[in-house]
Amino acid sequence: MTDTAAVPSAAVHPAGVPSDLESLSFETLTPVSYLDRAAAAHGERVAVVDGDLRFTYAELHDRCRRLAGGLAPLAQGRPVAVLVPNIHVGLEAAFGVPWAGVPLVAVNTRLSAGEVAYILEHSNAAVLVHDPVFDELVADVLGRMDARPTVVRVGEDYEKLIADSEPLAVVPDDERSLLSINYTSGTTGKPKGVMYHHRGAYLQALSMVGHTGLTPSSVHLWTLPMFHCNGWCFPWAVTAAAATHVCLPKVDPTTIWSLVREQGVTHLNGAPTVLSMIAYAPEAGPVETTVKVATGGAPPSPAILRRMAELGFDVTHLYGLTETFGPAMICDWQPEWNDLDGETQARMKARQGVGNMIACAVRVITDDGSDAPADGETTGQIALRGNNVMLGYLDDEEATREAAPDGWFRTGDIGVMHPDGYVELRDRSKDVIISGGENIASVEVEQAIADHPSVLEVAVIAIPDERWGEVPAAYVTLRDGESATEEEIIEHVRTRLARFKAPKTVTFTELPKTSTGKIQKFVLRDEAWSGQEHRIR
Repeated sequence: MTDTAAVPSAAVHPAGVPSDLESLSFETLTPVSYLDRAAAAHGERVAVVDGDLRFTYAELHDRCRRLAGGLAPLAQGRPVAVLVPNIHVGLEAAFGVPWAGVPLVAVNTRLSAGEVAYILEHSNAAVLVHDPVFDELVADVLGRMDARPTVVRVGEDYEKLIADSEPLAVVPDDERSLLSINYTSGTTGKPKGVMYHHRGAYLQALSMVGHTGLTPSSVHLWTLPMFHCNGWCFPWAVTAAAATHVCLPKVDPTTIWSLVREQGVTHLNGAPTVLSMIAYAPEAGPVETTVKVATGGAPPSPAILRRMAELGFDVTHLYGLTETFGPAMICDWQPEWNDLDGETQARMKARQGVGNMIACAVRVITDDGSDAPADGETTGQIALRGNNVMLGYLDDEEATREAAPDGWFRTGDIGVMHPDGYVELRDRSKDVIISGGENIASVEVEQAIADHPSVLEVAVIAIPDERWGEVPAAYVTLRDGESATEEEIIEHVRTRLARFKAPKTVTFTELPKTSTGKIQKFVLRDEAWSGQEHRIR
């Protein structure tokens, strides 16, 4: 035992820090610092491949800091929204916007003009950076707004802004300050602004580096939308590893296979639907070097897992939400499972897994608030807590409190805890449809359909779909004496919401109800999913 008398007086600070070291400063944890490190240590390494464009890490660093210098006086402390496909601008915004000292709002490129306008107004965005492919959409968006943001069009305007600006890098004093705002439809139909903090994104990115094995030799293909949970924090993760970003403006299997072979792709992410497109493309064939794949948004089927393995793609299943910076759980592969038969391995891989490396704690909570026993049978709601949980919903304290009433974020998903500590989804308590990795609030679609003058009442559920996993389907009762066709209802929704949210089918029928008049969606679901092996509704 140490003799305390031998320790010099005043050598130990009450907080446990030696007094003569009190002047030491500690860097704020922020994901944009990864680009500082990459530029310093790997400045000449190729950072970005975007068509014919190539940027080294030194060049990317300079561009992002100049972008910050150009955006700061335009933003005046308010958020900057970015509406671009998976191009270099999306990567530059992930660093340049925070360095301007303001939050980033990465806008879903599949939304309608009304939805985009709502997001810009709700976030109070001062600037909108957009790609020319969205010229028509942006014109429609601006026409719906009273207070319009400053618009920076990618191309000549954007490049001039960078060229004419002095480098800037604002570092937050508080690592839990607002980094970005990501919008999700949730279950109420109104998009919620999910607030990310610098610390969470820093640690989430670091976790993704470790879990996916990113190194300076890695080549990451952007098959996952950069706007989706800030690309699961991979703009920062790939940069932290000083790996190469390969941009992909549009998910096209022919282009994907070309880039995989020409660029030597080692990593990519995407929903199971993207994996299906890759696996069954005419160009598909075994790769020379293993490609590590992270998939989420829906459980991958054993069939697609087997097919990807045959082609040389090592697939890891992730689980998360917008509120958790993307992946919160990972189906960590155990070496002992290599001896299991293929069917069992595929089933193990399809589970949602355990908390990721940034110590995201996971619980399965029963109705009485207790932890479900780890028996693989008792169901409960999956709850999460950790560094990668949101600050809250922008300007919605009530929804924030409801989401995490006791500090544990309720996901709305129903699952079981297996004896080995791995979680598996069994059902969804939230009335949300996950189609191709995108959340669709059925309430939102129902409200759009209900606006049709011929509709009396409507119910929207998820139905199975071979390509997208599940898609929205509408069941409609018309008003007496009124008429409408399936095509009319679908087009009516498309004029109000993003096209992917429109129902794929419309059935005109009397809706099943309880004795109190509540629509029994489970009856419709049971019929639609009859005979399906995998069903998470």
